[in-house]
Amino acid sequence: MSAFAEFGRERQEIDNLIGQGYTIAGIYEDLDGARVTFIRSAPAGGPVELRLLTADARKHMTTLLLGGSRQAAAAQETLI
Repeated sequence: MSAFAEFGRERQEIDNLIGQGYTIAGIYEDLDGARVTFIRSAPAGGPVELRLLTADARKHMTTLLLGGSRQAAAAQETLI
């Protein structure tokens, strides 16, 4: 499988989990890639772990993580 196809598959898995209401709970990086743990609060379910092997998929996950943090910070500023 080409690197682009592998990235597309991993990106789709990330986007599907986010679309189902999961949020990123933890990230463990090692030399083989990253293990990302997703959790969902409602309806409650067990954690889902996703293994990301491509650098582009890890960048996509980080962009989503930071984007969510910025949105939460902007919402807090609006409340103040």
